[in-house]
Amino acid sequence: MTIFAAAVVDTPGDPFTGNPAGALRQDEALLVRDGVIAARGPLAALRAAHPGEPVTRLDGGLLVPGFVDTHVHYPQLRAIGGLGLPLLDWLDRYALPEECKLADRSYARAVAAEFLDGLVAAGTTSALVFGSHFAPAMDELFAAAGQRGLNITSGLVLSDRELPPDLLHSPEAALADSADLILRWHDHGRLRYAVTPRFSLSASDEMLDACAELLGKGVWFTSHINENVAEIATVAGLFPGSRHYLDTYSQHGLVTPRSVFAHNVHPGDAELALLAECGASVAHCPTSNSALGSGLFPLRRHVEHGVRVALGTDVGAGAGLFLPKEALQAYFMQRLLGPAGLALTPVHLLYLATRAGARVLGLDDRVGDFAVGKDFDAVWLRPADGSTLAVNLRHASDTTDALARIFTLASPADVAGVWVRGVKAGSAAYPGPR
Repeated sequence: MTIFAAAVVDTPGDPFTGNPAGALRQDEALLVRDGVIAARGPLAALRAAHPGEPVTRLDGGLLVPGFVDTHVHYPQLRAIGGLGLPLLDWLDRYALPEECKLADRSYARAVAAEFLDGLVAAGTTSALVFGSHFAPAMDELFAAAGQRGLNITSGLVLSDRELPPDLLHSPEAALADSADLILRWHDHGRLRYAVTPRFSLSASDEMLDACAELLGKGVWFTSHINENVAEIATVAGLFPGSRHYLDTYSQHGLVTPRSVFAHNVHPGDAELALLAECGASVAHCPTSNSALGSGLFPLRRHVEHGVRVALGTDVGAGAGLFLPKEALQAYFMQRLLGPAGLALTPVHLLYLATRAGARVLGLDDRVGDFAVGKDFDAVWLRPADGSTLAVNLRHASDTTDALARIFTLASPADVAGVWVRGVKAGSAAYPGPR
């Protein structure tokens, strides 16, 4: 056991359904046994109750739960920074050529290591990862994620039209390859599988039927929806019998409590109602939406319809793997929407980056906050002495004010430590590279 003495901050409550201030919880210490939080409270009380246990002091900054990224593309790590194009043109110019390179297993192995180490360096310990179109590349991702002990949900990306030929599967091959990956990796340690058609634009009805058959194996589902107006128009032309974009998935039984749809920048009310009715969730990717000019995300409409929302970095269209940057951009977007936006507090931002993602991914019983019984996945945000963030934290009036300054100013350079189920990344005990 170890006692961690720190400024412990988490959000066990939901600030979207109650008083944001009441959703925030603070403590002085956590007792961690075998990677699981065994107790929390005042440092003196924990030391008195466990006098022989070592104390790890994390002085300065804040200790928050490990970040949860609900939409990020593993094959696109090396494609970050392709600016100046809308979605479909960006895919053709930057993302898809890079994704074709993962047909080379050694290339995929190198990208998987860079990607996962980048997540950890940014404080992300759980993620719903948009995978590769190549099964061997998925084996590389799952193996490397298992080595690092991360909560990773991912799957083979499935398409049978509209993309470069190297990225296409037949529905029969998609079924066989995906079923094989599910047998090898789903519920293997902290790994889970997600059925992943790229989007219905590149998936025929036959492919979506194959996805439904795979979803019946008790796995997860993720895809894209309503990201860009040209994309939406193309999907409408490909599915003339569908009522709306979401209906292209719903007709195949793919809208469920285990479904997470990325973007949804331009939803209709009927789509929002159907998402809420089915218990499906949305991954909001603010820097990607800005970089591609996709639009301003209607968070208020999602919340008012009862749709669960969390954050995704959407690398490589997004601006990096650091989830607090997405939270800040989400705040900016809601400000720009004026009365149609939803005013976000620092408590909302912490919730969106941690517990909201855990709830969306069905991991709320394991991670997302520092409740007793949950895994100790944690990020210590402590800036370098003399930095602008350090100056601001020194002058913060309270914890909420400190959170505001962290979300405004922090970068991955301010991640002073990351723990994955109680093991510090980079330590001798960490199973991944040091």
